[in-house]
Amino acid sequence: MTTLALTLKEELKAARQHEMAAYAGHGRPERLTTALRQCVDRILSQAWHDYGMPERSALVAVGGYGRGELFPYSDVDVLILLPAPPNAQEQAQLEEIVQLFWDLGLEIGHSIRTIDECLSESAADITVQTSLLEARLVTGSRGLFNQLVVKCREAMDPQAFFLAKTLELQQRHAKYEDTAYSLEPNCKESPGGLRDLQVILWVAKAAQLGDSWRKLAERGLITPTEARQLTQKERAFKDIRIRLHIHAKRREDRLVFDVQTPIAQSLGFKNTETRRASEYLMQRYYWAAKAVTQLNTILLQNIEAQLFPQPTCPLAINPRFNEVNGLIDIVRDELFTDTPSAMLEVFLLMEQRSSLRGMTARTLRALWHARFGIDAGFRRDPANRALFLSILQAPEGITHALRRMNQLSILGRYLPNFRRIVGQMQHDLFHVYTVDQHILMVARNLRRFTMSEHAHEYPFCSQLMANFAQPWLLYIAALFHDIAKGRGGDHSKLGMDDARRFCREHALSDADTALVVFLVEHHLSMSHVAQKQDMSDPDVISDFAALVKDERHLTALYLLTVADIRGTSPKVWNAWKGKLLEDLYRMTLRVLGGEAPSADRELKNRQDEALKTLRLYGLPEHAHDALWQQLDVAYFLRHDASDIAWQTRMLYNRVNADAPVVKCRLAPIGEGLQVTVFIKDQPDLFMRICSYFERKNFSILDAKIHTTRNGYALDTFLVTEPNFANNYRDIINLIEHELSRSLSSDDALPPPRKGRLSRLSRTFPFTPTVDLRPDERGQYYLLSVSASDRNGLLYSIASVLAKYRVNLHTAKILTLGERVEDVFLVDGPVLQHARSQIQLERELLDALHA
Repeated sequence: MTTLALTLKEELKAARQHEMAAYAGHGRPERLTTALRQCVDRILSQAWHDYGMPERSALVAVGGYGRGELFPYSDVDVLILLPAPPNAQEQAQLEEIVQLFWDLGLEIGHSIRTIDECLSESAADITVQTSLLEARLVTGSRGLFNQLVVKCREAMDPQAFFLAKTLELQQRHAKYEDTAYSLEPNCKESPGGLRDLQVILWVAKAAQLGDSWRKLAERGLITPTEARQLTQKERAFKDIRIRLHIHAKRREDRLVFDVQTPIAQSLGFKNTETRRASEYLMQRYYWAAKAVTQLNTILLQNIEAQLFPQPTCPLAINPRFNEVNGLIDIVRDELFTDTPSAMLEVFLLMEQRSSLRGMTARTLRALWHARFGIDAGFRRDPANRALFLSILQAPEGITHALRRMNQLSILGRYLPNFRRIVGQMQHDLFHVYTVDQHILMVARNLRRFTMSEHAHEYPFCSQLMANFAQPWLLYIAALFHDIAKGRGGDHSKLGMDDARRFCREHALSDADTALVVFLVEHHLSMSHVAQKQDMSDPDVISDFAALVKDERHLTALYLLTVADIRGTSPKVWNAWKGKLLEDLYRMTLRVLGGEAPSADRELKNRQDEALKTLRLYGLPEHAHDALWQQLDVAYFLRHDASDIAWQTRMLYNRVNADAPVVKCRLAPIGEGLQVTVFIKDQPDLFMRICSYFERKNFSILDAKIHTTRNGYALDTFLVTEPNFANNYRDIINLIEHELSRSLSSDDALPPPRKGRLSRLSRTFPFTPTVDLRPDERGQYYLLSVSASDRNGLLYSIASVLAKYRVNLHTAKILTLGERVEDVFLVDGPVLQHARSQIQLERELLDALHA
């Protein structure tokens, strides 16, 4: 590195550090970004002149640097503009100056072009055209730079540019799932972030409508109040982005969990008894992103109207609303102020008229500003209550209506407790949406059960919903099931009170009110029974039937439960959980229909069904006898008829096999593999099997552990792995061969690996718990463990159980995103003594903490 480069680098570094340190005192984003830009301008200009660059060329800032703002660790995008293509000597000099810029410690993005090359590149690439739109002369020939500006302006097609940038915006929003409510948003690229604001200014500048919020207000595209709001939101996002850069000491635009707390603390937020500082920060962020999204919609519509003027031929809908070019429009600006109920009526009309694809900018603006008129008096008005129920009862458009109402803050104004959870985060390691977005996702899932085009997704749910009267009651339950999150206390109980009040205020019948209140209070009960209790126990089914009381309550709870689990995270739902819930529904329905729970009858039904399947495969009539004589009632009650038939086919002639038998198939539920192990029982068998699956990075979804009368273990596992669908035949062969060999070996097992916790689990640690208690009959013990998920966790648990010679009878493996909640049915002499029980629990806790 040359002396010049070293000198300039140190000078630039000192100046940048000084400005960033000063930011902690003044906290003004524009002052810092401008100061950083000026620092870089000064150093680049000095390097340019000291290096003796030709006077006829120019150094031009483009992109964000051209816009005149530079974040602490942003790229510095420059264009070296030439009057003509360089010769060999000039090319070498250009390469040297670019290398000098890099030597200064800057992240340089550079291009070297003539004006004609700039025009050619911008015509082919909208990104280049956008970059040149913000070009700014740093140093060099102003005449050459002015020629570039004029040529670019002449070449600009504002209409084509608008269409390209709005399409780009839609693609970017789709990449971020069209929501600003990601728990780890990108403050620059996510919907409602800085990039959305930049798009507006780009298309406005291209159309020569203005290049600032103040100028757009002067042109009447937004109001002065909206201009101030956009300025405030932009400043807030810039502040967050600056703090992210300074905290990470690199370019970082994502508000990932790791940095949310330090950023929140730097902004003065503090932890309270019920909420973290980061939650206050993120709720403030989501409210800002929501406002930006709304104002951007208004602005884009207004700019589009300027660029693509269309004749307006209002079609009267009623005395209050018109249809204008497929959008609903208010007949006068003061409508929502004069007739507040119209703030709900507009959403009902959009549900009723499929030709309406949105609202005009005038309607959006009026609605946005009039939302504060939804007060206690508005909410008490019987006409408004009827309108709100009509929105939920509409035959179509419900999901869109609820999302629009939330986006425009109408839903939160009408349901004040809903407003409290807008943008509220959930740090339970399995929800990936904010509370309000999760609620709307659950409502969407319920709605999809009613739509024939989605019937292939969950056919049984669609079938039940088709025969369910008043599905809108389920939408009310969805709105209230998590509405009390974050208040402290049991959110199901608190939400139940809110739901009861709503139902009474909206004149629902006693029966309908009771159903909604029941669903909110017990929205977690069905998943708890299906995933944590032994459904082969008739008493479990009887107790659950007593809870739901009738088929209507059972069906409603089943539909809400499926929609709720699906609405938490893509990682949480799987086919196995779906089967457990459906099995519980069907068994409970039989009890509600008058069939008394009977282990004997259930055993007979499953055996008969399994025998029918075996006949299809041509097995001799009594081929199953030798195996079935070694199996007790518990085996038949814990396995489906299809599983019994499959295992019988595999094992009927190997009842006394000396070598391990390992058989594997695609799971009948349509997800994962079913693995059956038949081997002479041994104390560490479960541990050895878990060790194999851990080494292969397979996830165990379920385990059924059974010991035959002749001393053989007959264990069945449901396992999954991301690549099963691509090469399941090879994986099946591999498991059957390798697991058999592993079980035949006497080699000592390796100690459990200390798998790494996920970033989410590290940031929001979950305190592991171990609960060991006898079951109601005192025959077995129920061992419940909860912990943050990691590779090898089940193997660690199995190792402790093997050490204490605890016998495992069944295992329910429940993974909730980044958290596991496993339940084991166990027994063993060690459990008969309080002191040894405590030692076992301590070692299990140590294993969960590892």
